[in-house]
Amino acid sequence: MALFAKLRESLKGVREKWSNGISKLFSSGKFDDDFWDGLEAQLIAGDTGLDFAEEMIDFLKTESKSKGIKTPEALKDIFIKKITDELNSVKGMGQPFAISKGKTPLVLLMAGVNGSGKTTSSGKLASLYAKEGKKVILAAADTFRAAAVEQLKIWGERSGVRVIAQGQGSDSAAVAFDAWKSAESSNADVLIVDTAGRLHDKHNLMEELRKIHRILLREAGSERLETVLVLDAVLGQNSVIQAETFNSIIPVTSIILTKYDNTAKGGVVISIARKLNVPVRYIGLGEGADDLMTFSPEDFAGALMELSQ
Repeated sequence: MALFAKLRESLKGVREKWSNGISKLFSSGKFDDDFWDGLEAQLIAGDTGLDFAEEMIDFLKTESKSKGIKTPEALKDIFIKKITDELNSVKGMGQPFAISKGKTPLVLLMAGVNGSGKTTSSGKLASLYAKEGKKVILAAADTFRAAAVEQLKIWGERSGVRVIAQGQGSDSAAVAFDAWKSAESSNADVLIVDTAGRLHDKHNLMEELRKIHRILLREAGSERLETVLVLDAVLGQNSVIQAETFNSIIPVTSIILTKYDNTAKGGVVISIARKLNVPVRYIGLGEGADDLMTFSPEDFAGALMELSQ
């Protein structure tokens, strides 16, 4: 499959830095303490989380004994299935946002820290939906940083999407509200609201995000509002900490993982699934408009371990 091939190629860096070590262990030829210790160390190094690493080792030991498996190679498919099942246990994992024609617009409230790829992901989503024939409106509610408004306008021009914006320093919640009204009155299919990058110690920005969420929740309703947290996969466990912080301010309902092609911490997607029970909808595999891909647990697991279809 073309999609699988692209994912496999894009994840080359992840494999070389993380799962390549796992693959070598499974080709080692025998079960011994070095194999089990090495596998656990590789899982932890890839940021799957300590709990998952320990559970995976116990699970594989049990499976090898109960099924009479004598070599690590014979456990490879079981290992892949375990990862796939773990990810698929989260409702909505890898599924695109549901956009229904004829109803009120779907609202994607984009949140994340500076440098996570939030504004770029907003633009990529707008481009994706525009190509599908959806009517999209972008809201430049990051009024804290002038460059963010200009960046979003560029994305809007590229994809033929209208951008609602005001001047730097204006009320970001007002921008979001105006954009909602425009999306509603023009029968738009989706409204994507970009917001300022925030950290837990920026109290005023966090309160501003809470206000934007409150307004959009009131207008759109919980069924039509997705709070999308954009995380930099390179940060590994720090991304999980960021997610927990944001989730304490507003309910995070979906996640986009960016820079996934450059990370050695490929297991962070597993850690996010386990700790937050929030679906990863998309992963970013580059800078191009087409490099935002729907996350597939099956393709992810297969691509990491160089399985073919």
